[in-house]
Amino acid sequence: MTVRIGVIGLGDIAEKAYLPVLSQREDIELVICTRNTDMLNRLAHKYRLKEKVQTADELIEKKVDAVFISAATDAHAELAQKLLKNDIPIYIDKPISLDFHESQSIAELAKETGNLAMVGFNRRFAPRVSELKDHGKPDLLFMQKNRFAVQDPIRLSVAEDFIHVVDTLRFLMDTEATLANVSYKRDGDKLNHLVIQLTGESCTAIGVMNRNGGVNEEIIEYSTGHDKYVVDGLVETTHYHDKNKNVSTFNAWDTTLYKRGFYSIVDHFLDCVKNNLEPDQSIADSLVTHQLCEEIVKKIDSGV
Repeated sequence: MTVRIGVIGLGDIAEKAYLPVLSQREDIELVICTRNTDMLNRLAHKYRLKEKVQTADELIEKKVDAVFISAATDAHAELAQKLLKNDIPIYIDKPISLDFHESQSIAELAKETGNLAMVGFNRRFAPRVSELKDHGKPDLLFMQKNRFAVQDPIRLSVAEDFIHVVDTLRFLMDTEATLANVSYKRDGDKLNHLVIQLTGESCTAIGVMNRNGGVNEEIIEYSTGHDKYVVDGLVETTHYHDKNKNVSTFNAWDTTLYKRGFYSIVDHFLDCVKNNLEPDQSIADSLVTHQLCEEIVKKIDSGV
């Protein structure tokens, strides 16, 4: 079954992740969309695409079966609203919006219109992360996603970047999560570092981000009693059991986009589109992650 798929907003993540994956598939007809004429022509030539448009209205006229929204975050809500009202399933690169109420309205619109909507939390589909759940339920989780000298405004740091930490912890906890504690350091309106604690049934999860650290890194520690699994950079897992240590890595031919879950998440969304299925992570579930991030922002600064 061939489907027509649109990609709107051809920024960094679209060019690095979505277009390389989508352009390899033989079961889709791809239509790209951006107002940037130079970028539109360059990427159409690079991926040998015949169909290209500059506006969402033109994309709708192309009668696409679904759209990947990979535009600037402040354009997500408007684009999502227009597409859902035209009965077009959407995949939104996280976050839905920096404004929680906008995110909430999009989730409600998807429910009202009965249209498929999914948010792009790729770590849920990264093999080294998703396979952790095969080792049993954790009693203690730790995740840190640090940045080298990148200090942004508080809301942007939490809703655009730290949201990956919150969502990954929720996914691995596999139970209702409550925000128990928030500790932070801020430099004026900029976030220096952040530590949160989530609690759930028989599980405690700690999330850390240092945005003024000495290295870009991402580490997950998954403890299930007598075993601990440490995932480093989404690509390597070390299993500790007493004095035993075993390291698992990918095949040398596995691509970065496969390791980071982009092939799997795109496959899942397209399968849902073709078969009219609810995504494994519904937009309603994604909204819970957004709500926790909103709680974190308010804890840091109720005036933000």
